[in-house]
Amino acid sequence: MCKSNAIKTHIRCVFRNARQKDSDMRYLKTFELIEAVVRAGSIRKAAEDTNLTASALNRRIQQFEQEFGWPIFERLPRGMRLNPAGELLMQHIGLQRTDLARIQSQVADLSGERRGHVSIACSQALLPYFMPEQIAIYRAAHPGVSFSVNIRDRAQAEQDLASFSSDLALVFEPVHLVDFEVLCALPQAVHAVFQHDSPLAQKSELRLSDCLEYDIVLPTSAYGVRNLLELAAARKGRTMAPIVETESFDLIRHYVTCENAVGFQIPIGLSAKKQGGIAHRPLSVRDLPTGRLLLGQMKGRTLPVASAKFGQQLVAALEMRASE
Repeated sequence: MCKSNAIKTHIRCVFRNARQKDSDMRYLKTFELIEAVVRAGSIRKAAEDTNLTASALNRRIQQFEQEFGWPIFERLPRGMRLNPAGELLMQHIGLQRTDLARIQSQVADLSGERRGHVSIACSQALLPYFMPEQIAIYRAAHPGVSFSVNIRDRAQAEQDLASFSSDLALVFEPVHLVDFEVLCALPQAVHAVFQHDSPLAQKSELRLSDCLEYDIVLPTSAYGVRNLLELAAARKGRTMAPIVETESFDLIRHYVTCENAVGFQIPIGLSAKKQGGIAHRPLSVRDLPTGRLLLGQMKGRTLPVASAKFGQQLVAALEMRASE
């Protein structure tokens, strides 16, 4: 069968499935309005955001609730919020969007356009080197694909997957893993970061106790690096008392050049070469176990074609790093 006939056959299947889901598809615009109310927290503010009158938007929501058979919002004195039925509906909206995006991506893939959109939640450590390189490699082969890169800590990344805000997540030491389907795991030892001429650079084995002789700069407790450090220090009867605590790994890298202090990060976010006046070394595994950088998706979810293919590329890249 020629390509054009294959595409037509696929599209007929898509529309046949769509007719079976007519009751869902015809509500897509209403779903967008419901999401606007959820974001704004009130009819008035959502009406401004969607260029509707408050009365028109309220009627639209009420009409949907009547057809749906249940109220989906709690009407509060100062706004509106989803009730349990509304929470379930929002999950359904996310699934419908994902299903539609997947079908659109499959059609585009069949037609040779290679279009689509990939959303990924990742730790800041992936931003300086790994993620830009991987996105550029993918777009060189598929220039019609766009990307959203959402900076998230480990708990937020899992929430992104659950809410369908991101297709993939690449984070260090995730928290729960209940609905997190692991696609690949890359071991990552925590590295100490310090001035290039620090005596720490000459140690044959860098111990945590060596680093704690200096002022330290730490990420917040939301990050896996901090969690591993806190556990290691507690085992030795020590406490972590940072002079600077931050959500920014860029700040950690740059601050140690301004003061004789020690920061901590995983190596995927650091250059192999000395740069900008800093050096880095792994902490001894006798003090700190090697952590895991995990690539994953929502368990049981079928990803859009572009996201699935990018995930496969990331798996290959991480496995190559593991073998180095």
